[in-house]
Amino acid sequence: MSDRIIREISITYCFAGYAERGVNLVGPAATASVEAVKIKSSAATFPVGAQVFFFGGGGLMAQPNPYTLRIFVAEGDPEGLRVVERVNWTGRGLVIPRDRLSVVQSRPELKQPGIYILIGEEEDEIGQDRTVLYIGQTEALGGRLDNHNVNKDFWGRVVLFVSNTNSLNRAHVTWLEWALVNRVKGSHGVRLTNGNSPNEPNLDEFDKADTKAFLDDMLSILPLVGLRAFEKQPVITPKAHLPAVAKTPHAIDTIVVPAQPEGFKTAYMGAHAWWAIRIAESKLEKLKWIAAYQVQPVSKITHIAEIDRIEPYGDSGKYKLFFRGPPEPLANPVPYGDAPSGVMQAPRYTTREKLLAAKSVLDISLT
Repeated sequence: MSDRIIREISITYCFAGYAERGVNLVGPAATASVEAVKIKSSAATFPVGAQVFFFGGGGLMAQPNPYTLRIFVAEGDPEGLRVVERVNWTGRGLVIPRDRLSVVQSRPELKQPGIYILIGEEEDEIGQDRTVLYIGQTEALGGRLDNHNVNKDFWGRVVLFVSNTNSLNRAHVTWLEWALVNRVKGSHGVRLTNGNSPNEPNLDEFDKADTKAFLDDMLSILPLVGLRAFEKQPVITPKAHLPAVAKTPHAIDTIVVPAQPEGFKTAYMGAHAWWAIRIAESKLEKLKWIAAYQVQPVSKITHIAEIDRIEPYGDSGKYKLFFRGPPEPLANPVPYGDAPSGVMQAPRYTTREKLLAAKSVLDISLT
């Protein structure tokens, strides 16, 4: 069977501890990367009706039970309207690009009460991408989204949820709004634009149990439409602060990051933190130190700081590193020297011992 753009696929998402994320296709296609199936930003191609299994961690559900989703690409465009349902669930999700809002206004879902999340992107204070969210609820989704289309500039798409059985009322969606706002607070790499912090609405025990179950199903869908801001992931404590173990020769313990002048001043020296870094999962607990390479005109590794903890940052699998105290200047800054062009355009792993003995950035290599 030849591959073509899917119009409807069945997805099973399996939570498997903290195993590496991967994708297996059941059918004629063999394998694909997670990037290839990001419904958020790619035109994924699979055999029609292919079964896709996602393996990943994150602890969204109390039990690691597999489940099946149906994603309907309603306009034949993976970047257009998508309708998401979970088997044996009374809810339905819609992912709507802003420029398609007027086209989908006639759909029955937009005439119902529901919960919605406006999603946009911006640059943070050091020029890194940051997710911007607004979480809301309403008894008439179409009118509320029209209002936001006029009055809110930041967003480019909206994810909304309604009930297939019209069982959500104002009290239910108000509780869902409160739960999502409360869940995303404090997430690094996410700016929540809600102006107020509502208190938990009163629901009787029956309604609260049912609404919590609806929330759990929503949370199981959001990562699969490109929104991971609501996942709760553990803080990683570097092994520097755990009981000592036998040290492997040349085992990495240091990451060296390139720093632009503003980022070095504001984040590294000012906030005692560095963020939006991609780090291999196998290296996370090994890192004890973070050093800064100041780009031109300095062109040297000049400071080092001890890492206190590492937390997920934003939606894109990146991390934020917090320091135990102010960074310390190196007694002998490490110059770029004769290193080939581009060597320090991305983070480098090394050991503190090699860094302190290095005469140029080529000397920090572990190979």
